[in-house]
Amino acid sequence: MSDEFEPTIIAFLCNWCSYAGADLAGTSRIHYPPNVKIIRVMCSGRVNPLFLMNALQQGADGVLISGCHPGDCHYLEGNYYSRRRFVLMHRLLEHIGVHPNRVHMSWVSASEGEKFKEVVSEVRDKVKEIGPMNQFGRRQINW
Repeated sequence: MSDEFEPTIIAFLCNWCSYAGADLAGTSRIHYPPNVKIIRVMCSGRVNPLFLMNALQQGADGVLISGCHPGDCHYLEGNYYSRRRFVLMHRLLEHIGVHPNRVHMSWVSASEGEKFKEVVSEVRDKVKEIGPMNQFGRRQINW
């Protein structure tokens, strides 16, 4: 794949941990890839599988879901629900022909700014290796 391709990655981040970790990375001036678009959600457990499909249909090359570490969820079990949904969604996407490395999940706490950078860099590298998302075309809705 050409070195000129830079993937667009949509990251759904838990408000309490992962988003705070991304904020720490920013305030600490830790440089991470700028091609990640962050969407803050209150809990990773609230990420609907349709959000992933919609992101990929709308032109994202990869998706990252990140939440609190297991056992540290502010909503008790939200990250466990998220993990279960992620496994099922991963299988579904693979079944319809989407490369499994397009969708990732991680646990990043509020104090792990450096880890956030590493996770985003790893996701970017894996998605860049695969190439642009061509399985879904952008839909033109005519009203």
